[in-house]
Amino acid sequence: MNNSDNSARNNIISGRNPVTEALRSGRPIDCIYIARGELNGSVKVIAAMAKERRIPVKEVERKKLDQMTDHGSHQGVAALAAVKEYSSVDDIFELARERGEKPFIIVLDEIEDPHNLGAVIRTAECAGAHGIIIPKRRAAGLGGIVGKASAGAYEYMPVARVTNLASALDELKERGCWIYGADMDGTAYCEGDLTGAAALVIGSEGKGLGRLIREKCDVILSLPMLGKINSLNASVAAGVLMYEFTRQRLNLKAHQGGMMNG
Repeated sequence: MNNSDNSARNNIISGRNPVTEALRSGRPIDCIYIARGELNGSVKVIAAMAKERRIPVKEVERKKLDQMTDHGSHQGVAALAAVKEYSSVDDIFELARERGEKPFIIVLDEIEDPHNLGAVIRTAECAGAHGIIIPKRRAAGLGGIVGKASAGAYEYMPVARVTNLASALDELKERGCWIYGADMDGTAYCEGDLTGAAALVIGSEGKGLGRLIREKCDVILSLPMLGKINSLNASVAAGVLMYEFTRQRLNLKAHQGGMMNG
């Protein structure tokens, strides 16, 4: 078993009573997993509690739970707990205010790979972003693999989880942010002024930006694609774009042609 497996399993709660108590305590939970055919009795009560807290519930094959719990006594139910409390959108704006900076927010549209989420959190923290917004459904949450992939950056980077990403973008606009989406067929990423209050939206690994989310964007930014593959890994694209925002915010000038004297 490797370290990432250990890290992930440290955040798995298994068994009917432990999962019930975790829900009652208000512990941040990303998802409840229920073995197919077990949605009855106390497991049905667990599913209802999760629904009340708007926690996703997924029915999976029993062997999936066996793998998640290292063949422990899961009694047909397990919960994936977050490695830290989620922040709010207000917390993100408050951090920008404390730093005396214009808000710079990363929004992730259904990024499902926890390694990608962890990598984005790590880069966002290094690039000076004030926070990350993710949706509650069809997206990775702050599980153990994400914590490891972020190299501990999740401790310093506020991550807010919202029910409706499109509505969250509307709120960001109302609070003065310009919304930039990363996708094909847009403006070259280094041509526009990126120094104002901004939210950078990164699409999912397979589909890119959803239609509604793209329509909410004020500007679409594109990276040049010179090879035979027409897209980058989501976390790599996010990293390139984040550092263009950072370069402009720090007023770092790119070299303008000519040859250096040797």
